[in-house]
Amino acid sequence: MKTACAAGSQMPALTGLRFYLAVWVVVHHLCGGARMLEPFVRSFPGPVQTYLRSGFWAVGTFFVLSGFVLARGYAATVWNRASLLRYGAARIARIYPVYLFSLLVIAPFVYQDLFSAPPGRAVPGKLFLLINYSLALQGWTGTLPVHWNTPAWSLSCELFFYVCFPAVLLLWRFGGWRRSLGAAGAALVLPVVLPLAGLPEDWKPLTHFGDFLLGIALAGIYDLLLSRKPGLKGRGYWLYVPAAVLGAAVVALPGLVEPWSPPELLLRPLNAFLLLGLALGGGLVARVLSAPGSVLLGKASYALYILHIPVLWWYKRSWLFRLASPWPAGAAVIYIAGVVAISTLVFKLIEEPANRRLRTALAARFLPAPRRSLPAPLPDPHCEAESVPS
Repeated sequence: MKTACAAGSQMPALTGLRFYLAVWVVVHHLCGGARMLEPFVRSFPGPVQTYLRSGFWAVGTFFVLSGFVLARGYAATVWNRASLLRYGAARIARIYPVYLFSLLVIAPFVYQDLFSAPPGRAVPGKLFLLINYSLALQGWTGTLPVHWNTPAWSLSCELFFYVCFPAVLLLWRFGGWRRSLGAAGAALVLPVVLPLAGLPEDWKPLTHFGDFLLGIALAGIYDLLLSRKPGLKGRGYWLYVPAAVLGAAVVALPGLVEPWSPPELLLRPLNAFLLLGLALGGGLVARVLSAPGSVLLGKASYALYILHIPVLWWYKRSWLFRLASPWPAGAAVIYIAGVVAISTLVFKLIEEPANRRLRTALAARFLPAPRRSLPAPLPDPHCEAESVPS
């Protein structure tokens, strides 16, 4: 069976891309209002300001990337009880160890909000909030009255995608061009149709399901391209350069496209071309994203994504922030450098070991007895070029 690790290791530029998308999310959360980067951002021209504040657009890119890499990794899988258990174990190991660590980091603030506030200021629905955060249900329940770790809403989407993925892959087994392009078209149309059908905005996993499906369809298109035109390998810059330039223009100058199209309708196909081009590789950008340092930071990008708000809670209460606060841009640089370093350490010391042990333990516990002596290896989620968005 071709594993997700094998698929991801052949596309290091996609792993490196994860880090730069995650940093864009971090910058987005430092802009606006009285946040640290806002005075610095205001010194740039208007389109640059808009671009720096718009890291939320990384959401779509992350979800397309997740579907693409999962589909590439599991395309040859024969789904049965054992393979489903291995898949489920790898997915749980992918999400929960670092997420539970993030909950531990914010635990003092959770306790303060829920149990130490004066009776008249107590946060309503304490049990609901605890269950919501513990099970990563934020993406289904709308805006919460607490902001302990706001980016964690997207874990609801990833968990929903993981549950649906085996069935979707069985229905969308890669075929010819007509089938793959039809699947891509359906994925592009789905986010437009669902709101028209009355889908509540609070149901974010369904709202973003089309992005994930687009990534799965894109995996079939990638295989078809290489089977018909193997010379395209190493020439992906013909796709990712124009896609990146046009995507940046749509993000930085939304007023130019909004009169005739919502920006997200243009960004979805541009995301597909960007990822397809980087998967094919070639060119300076792909080489930079494929460098060992970029790949390491890309592997740590999930920790960066899920920990940057919890770390920010502590940083703003630290002596270091008080010392640097007269220089907001300097305080932001210290924070970004610190959270990147912390995330890399968490990846190496917590995330990797916990994932490996959890996958092994779940396989030993749930795989059928004949397979326990020689269990099939579980895909290593850190070889996969997927991540969770903001």
